[in-house]
Amino acid sequence: MNGSRIAAVGHYQPAKVLTNEDLAGLVDTSDEWITSRVGIRTRHIAGPDEPVDELAGHAAAKALAAAGLGPEAIDLVVVATSTAVDRSPNMAARVANRLSIPNPAAMDVNVVCAGFTHALATADHAVRAGAATRALVIGADKMSEVADWTDRTTCVLVGDGAGAAVVEAAEEPGIGPVLWGSVPEMGNAVRIEGTPARFAQEGQSVYRWATTKLPPLARAACEKAGLVPADLAAVVLHQANLRIIEPLAEKIGAVNAVVARDVVHSGNTSAASIPLAFSKLVERGEISSGDPVLLFGFGGNLSYAGQVVRCP
Repeated sequence: MNGSRIAAVGHYQPAKVLTNEDLAGLVDTSDEWITSRVGIRTRHIAGPDEPVDELAGHAAAKALAAAGLGPEAIDLVVVATSTAVDRSPNMAARVANRLSIPNPAAMDVNVVCAGFTHALATADHAVRAGAATRALVIGADKMSEVADWTDRTTCVLVGDGAGAAVVEAAEEPGIGPVLWGSVPEMGNAVRIEGTPARFAQEGQSVYRWATTKLPPLARAACEKAGLVPADLAAVVLHQANLRIIEPLAEKIGAVNAVVARDVVHSGNTSAASIPLAFSKLVERGEISSGDPVLLFGFGGNLSYAGQVVRCP
């Protein structure tokens, strides 16, 4: 086998929906204020009895079912999350236990909003190296638990959810080389810190960096895959802000691509945002099997990672 591919995807969101009108009853904001600045209209919020590993487990179970596989087929579980409450057992071990996956390697990856694309690259490398046969790669976050619900600049952004992918060995690579890195001097631009942990960010700094520095990085990820942006069938960027996503897709040059805009309905779900949006595109049939799709995450640390994948 010369590479790996995504065999199937799945996603999950809690049942509770929080609208902009609901938020206007909590803080000094309005539907017009939120939609004009970030484009978000609704977000899903998990209850106190819905931990991160439960969200992750539901998404992973759907991906396994879509792949036609049982839990025994998985020997590596990688969960991208930045909202784990406990240090141990980690989220990956808890998901493996929920799904009765026997004896997998189980690890968490904390790269915040770029977590899923980092985790996907890690699984791709493990499968191609022969260290794993099939991997479950999950992005899951419960951002509502780290939100400051008195701060209208951040609480309007966040949502909860999970997305998952089954990665397996393939003769023809279906996951392109990763382009990843970070800007450590901007590490404080996006934070989840303190006791209790709270999400905070320097929104203008992130916006300027994303809209100016990210387009050439995304084009470089395409080049690593042997493509130009015009070849892409879809672009799935971290779902942070519609005002970032739309101009970015244009600056990248993905003129023929479907652009994921799940942020409108789900808010910023951190590590869950890319697999959640990708899975929805697949579920709705907006992209076809084999189509090239750019996944690109950016945000906390300030870290970034992206790769071109083939649609399952």
